[in-house]
Amino acid sequence: MNTDKKISRREALKRMGFAVMSGAIASSGLLSLASCETKRSKRIIFYFTGTGNSLYIARQLAGENAELLSIPQMVKRGKYEFEADEIGIVYPIYGHMPPYMVRQFIQKAKLKAEYKFAVLTYGARKCDAVEIWDRISRKADNAFDYINTIIMVDNWLPNFDMNEQLKIDKHIPENLQKITADINSRQHWHEPVTEEERQQHQGFMQRSGLDPEVGFLMKSEKFFTVTDACIDCGICTYVCPRGNYELTSRGVKTSGDCEFCFACIQNCPQKAIQFIKQEDGSFPDGTEKNPNARYRNEHISLIDLKRANNQKTIIINLCILSDLHPDVVVRNG
Repeated sequence: MNTDKKISRREALKRMGFAVMSGAIASSGLLSLASCETKRSKRIIFYFTGTGNSLYIARQLAGENAELLSIPQMVKRGKYEFEADEIGIVYPIYGHMPPYMVRQFIQKAKLKAEYKFAVLTYGARKCDAVEIWDRISRKADNAFDYINTIIMVDNWLPNFDMNEQLKIDKHIPENLQKITADINSRQHWHEPVTEEERQQHQGFMQRSGLDPEVGFLMKSEKFFTVTDACIDCGICTYVCPRGNYELTSRGVKTSGDCEFCFACIQNCPQKAIQFIKQEDGSFPDGTEKNPNARYRNEHISLIDLKRANNQKTIIINLCILSDLHPDVVVRNG
């Protein structure tokens, strides 16, 4: 094989441009929604993920004929009406509550299915997360037949060292097998909540001062900063489910409502995104257990998270795109 074959500069730029555009399209999720608009699925699973735990569980529950749909992508497109034989949702609990975006989604969604299930991922305490979701979903006229939780690696950096978390056997395969069997047999069951767990949640809410109708919805510019270690790789601009990061001529800037999912800080390769110390006593206070340890679920790639969360609008000049590759066909209508 001749590896010395030269190509023109123009051809090199064409190939590079096509590769970049293809990656951008894939990251935007533009190619992932066609099937959900053309035929009814046996099972649809919605998910919200920051570091991959919930996406991993959603994939394991998907089965052969299921569609996985990212909640940030559905919100971005304004898609809230779905019909399937079975509809599920998988999300992480923050302070025992759903992410605000998940709460907004279920309040607007019209989900038509014979069977609905929810699996809530958590790392340390679940408290009354099942009852909280049951109340929110019922109020939105989207009651779920089955609600369960599964313990995973806890990505809450203020309290946990990611390296230490990875050493703990949380029996994920065994717990997941039980949940999968329950869902496949369409069990109607909500994981019981104890009075002690309800009291624990109430104590947490009093200490944190969080609004129970909002949960962990913060301002990213108050709690996160980008240091000089940043190399402008742009990863944070793709993995943030709210699109709070922007690559500017003066470096990366962040602002806007923040889910506190930690997708940005956990996936920064330079560890350039750091917490801001809160001098006014705000919760959380900006400290973390191990600033040198970061986490992403081992089964989930960075590309997976980009596809799930990217909020950028990809604008493509179709004439240029068709010139970049001979297999591209441009159609109108």
